[in-house]
Amino acid sequence: MALTVRPLSVPRSGEVSGIRGFNFRNGLSLWRKHHMKHNNRVYTCCSFSTEKDPLLPSIQQLTDARIIYSVSAALGHNKDAHPECSARVPAIVTALEKNELTPKFRGSDILELANFKTATIEDIANVHEKAYVLGLEKAMDKASDSGLILIEGSGPTYATSTTFQDSLIAAGAGMALVDSVITASRNSLNPPTGFALIRPPGHHAVPKGPMGFCVFGNVAIAARHAQRAHGLKRVFIIDFDVHHGNGTNDAFSEDPDIFFLSTHQDGSYPGTGKMSDIGKGRGEGTTLNLPLPGGSGDIAMRSAFEEIIVPCVQRFKPDLILVSAGYDAHVLDPLANLQFTTGTYYSLAKDIKQLAKEVCGGRCVFFLEGGYNLESLSASVADSFRALLGEESLASEFDNPAYLYDEPMRKLMKMEVGKRMEMLERKSSIETEPMTLHLDQIENAREEALFVMKTKTFEEAMDIFTKETQEGLRADEEKRGRRCLDLQDYDCDEDERLIFLDPLGWDIVSAPF
Repeated sequence: MALTVRPLSVPRSGEVSGIRGFNFRNGLSLWRKHHMKHNNRVYTCCSFSTEKDPLLPSIQQLTDARIIYSVSAALGHNKDAHPECSARVPAIVTALEKNELTPKFRGSDILELANFKTATIEDIANVHEKAYVLGLEKAMDKASDSGLILIEGSGPTYATSTTFQDSLIAAGAGMALVDSVITASRNSLNPPTGFALIRPPGHHAVPKGPMGFCVFGNVAIAARHAQRAHGLKRVFIIDFDVHHGNGTNDAFSEDPDIFFLSTHQDGSYPGTGKMSDIGKGRGEGTTLNLPLPGGSGDIAMRSAFEEIIVPCVQRFKPDLILVSAGYDAHVLDPLANLQFTTGTYYSLAKDIKQLAKEVCGGRCVFFLEGGYNLESLSASVADSFRALLGEESLASEFDNPAYLYDEPMRKLMKMEVGKRMEMLERKSSIETEPMTLHLDQIENAREEALFVMKTKTFEEAMDIFTKETQEGLRADEEKRGRRCLDLQDYDCDEDERLIFLDPLGWDIVSAPF
């Protein structure tokens, strides 16, 4: 890996590429077609226990805790005004203190893993080429002399004199959380959920080198560690960072025992993560990429989770779930164009914890990835902690609906409502007595449907609209003593139906017109 000293370039928010069309139905069919059965590969299990590692908590501490977290702020790995700067983790820690989500306020419910071993070069080499690891170590002298170096072709990733050591510490923190959670799960039916508040982030780092602010693949290294140190066979990695986790994707593209699933903004950096990428060789079928259109928010993510992620995890039956938790899909984040909210991240943490409890005994560890607006990042991580504790969300105290605009799926619903209103008007013109439908009746029906859309499916919301509109018509009919249009009376032919394809392509809704 060539190293060169030159001015740093920081990607601008406007550099995100345009959104292209895609069809989830075809992509999922391709994935299902190639989904394969897993072989019986067995990893050597090194005996492990907390008694042999005095740095880790006791069994009693682990079983009492509901959250166990580690902090590695990498203060020396910093470039002022760079989005991936040393202020990120301290901002989160400050928010946790402010919101009383630390051991100081919660006692044994929350446990900070303050002491842990750093990762070794051998640990890193389980994922990355050893030549890269050793080359980066040697480059630290150059970083000391120059202050900062930019690693060529990494798009862009800077390094300082402490980057190598900081990255070993970050990887070690994640590995120690995996050790702790797995150990707790062997002594309790409700092990704590781990959360690694670490940087540099890792999911872009490819086996051959760093990329996109990432140095070592923290979540990938932890997955390999779980297999080799604890004898776990299958690991499921969920990546909800706004950018595709290409490094993790590449590390396990041929591995049938590690399933990598990523949701990310379509067309964003680094331009990978197409639906057609489903792994290769023996790993074909254990990679699934779900690119979301720009503007997607809570509705799209909830649909992806319920309709795709949950069934995938249940089918794969992992022994451990690891999460690349990127908070840069937040509507306030400067580097992309999705509109997740603090509430979105609360729901993701809550649902992933429940999913882990159902499929793998609660073994689950989150790893901090992106998130570059310090306020939205810290508020969202704090609300994720509340979700993991089983407490109510306080997202409404931070989220401002004025920042949001209609995401693609909600735009589709408004279009459907408008089409049905046109149908009512056109149908009324052939009645012997003109039908009068007051605007407030339509508006009430529309508002009810939009409210339902927040918690139910598109079809359920449209059923509500139809029902509410029909009830308004019948009330008007009784008042005037005239027969009005009955939506159920109209029997349309197939060629008279409007076919609405939702923006994500997951489902087709046919509506009589």
